[in-house]
Amino acid sequence: MRILFVHPNYHSGGAEIAGNWPPAWVAYLAGSLKSAGFDDIHFVDAMTNDLPEDALRARIREIAPDIIGTTAITPAIYEAEKVLKIASEEAPDALRVLGGIHATFMYKQVFSEALEVDVIVRGEGEEIMTELAQTVAEGRWPEDRRKVKGLAFREGDKIVATQAASTVKNLDGIDPDWSLLEWEKYIYVPLNRRVAIPNMARGCPFTCSFCSQWKFWRDYRVRDPIKVVDEIERLVNDHDVGFFILADEEPTINRKKFIKFCEELIARGLPEKVQWGINTRVTDIYRDRELLPLYRKAGLVHVSLGTEAAAQLKLDQFNKETKVEENKEAIRLLREADIFVEAQFIVGLDNETPETLEETYRMAWDWQPDLANWAMYTPWPFTPLFHELGDKVEIFDFSKYNFVTPIMAPEAMTRGELLNGVMKNYRRFYMQKALFHYPWRGTGYRRKYLLGCLKAFLKAGFERKFYDLGKANYWGPQSKDKVNFNFDRTRKIAKAQMDDWEAAADRASQARARRKALDTSFKMPEGREAREPIKACGGGTQQMEDV
Repeated sequence: MRILFVHPNYHSGGAEIAGNWPPAWVAYLAGSLKSAGFDDIHFVDAMTNDLPEDALRARIREIAPDIIGTTAITPAIYEAEKVLKIASEEAPDALRVLGGIHATFMYKQVFSEALEVDVIVRGEGEEIMTELAQTVAEGRWPEDRRKVKGLAFREGDKIVATQAASTVKNLDGIDPDWSLLEWEKYIYVPLNRRVAIPNMARGCPFTCSFCSQWKFWRDYRVRDPIKVVDEIERLVNDHDVGFFILADEEPTINRKKFIKFCEELIARGLPEKVQWGINTRVTDIYRDRELLPLYRKAGLVHVSLGTEAAAQLKLDQFNKETKVEENKEAIRLLREADIFVEAQFIVGLDNETPETLEETYRMAWDWQPDLANWAMYTPWPFTPLFHELGDKVEIFDFSKYNFVTPIMAPEAMTRGELLNGVMKNYRRFYMQKALFHYPWRGTGYRRKYLLGCLKAFLKAGFERKFYDLGKANYWGPQSKDKVNFNFDRTRKIAKAQMDDWEAAADRASQARARRKALDTSFKMPEGREAREPIKACGGGTQQMEDV
């Protein structure tokens, strides 16, 4: 049986300005399928190759798959649906499968707008996709589709979701097949080296209200650090990878395993061949201040910190459980350890003003990270904050949910003024860095890396790809009143999806009422005081145990 995976051709001018990123989902799914005996697997990366529709049609006809699968984060959903529409015309007998975080939570929306989608994989794909493929290969599809956990599909006019599949418990049993990728095309621009995105852990124990990762992965699991280093060593030796970014939300959560990971990289001499970066929380850097030299010795050169917002009010709204003063200290600690630090700011909520934008700039310059990034708040439609915002979200064109387009309309600013304020922050920050910092500070490696980052920014700006400026017709402050974000305002939340949300809200309300009844009926024994709830490791004194 022949299986074809297609990565949809979506571009937004965000993270991709730093390079072309290898679609790790393909490697992990293909590895599980090959372990189960499926070895006729093909991959088309329509995004990296910027494949036009006619070329994609030709490739699908040529490969003639029995199953064709694609995936989508929220902004790529329409391109993913288009892939399966093309497949319905060029390989009409193939089973058309959609996976990824958007389809997992929005499957009723997807089925309401895309008739070409046959089946949706809900949740982690390795085990579900393998069981689905076995069902097809054995001729039991569609008769036995209700027996496969973690699927959604149509039965006539009805949308059916089977029982949720459990998360993948044996992460160490997954052996990704990275050979399907065109490695010469995945280049990290700042270093001009091949880049990979391996996975060390899945899940996150924290519940930031703007994030959906903790909902998708459900429980937090960490792979054996030795197995992860084995995988990285193969990427280096077999595919000449010179830089990698751990895909984890926060790889430093499990301190003991992260230390073991670093020690194993050093023991094998890999830092001489490959450097790497991570995203993590301010509080973990604060906690690990004495370990930062070890992390740097292991090849960690870039840390992106979710400082998120300059105003403590916003940090509280996001449920980040961090303090503004901790952000500045974490950045100082990283720079002293010779680790490049990138500060991430979220802007563009309904309470954004010119003054709060200016405040984020002043704080960014005061904190002195090596890099700063201002991301537009993107209210994922399956996160708590999206539903709390209610009518304040009036754009449902998901192709614009990309961190560079202002989905929210601030009460005190137009969207054009918001974009102009963000661009003003970028111009000031990087102009000063380019003139007075990058060429003159630190070692040769530091200068090379930071100038490489500046090159990536300038290249994307010159090509009008940065922040989708070309598509929005932004040319500077003089054009802020003429910006057009080209929202498709005909797109709405489907009735089936809305009904599902309302039912979920009713269930949540009933659960809260039951908990409140239990709380009021339970009395502490005399002489004992109720303990305060333990916060996530971002809050105060508590950290995750090394287990």
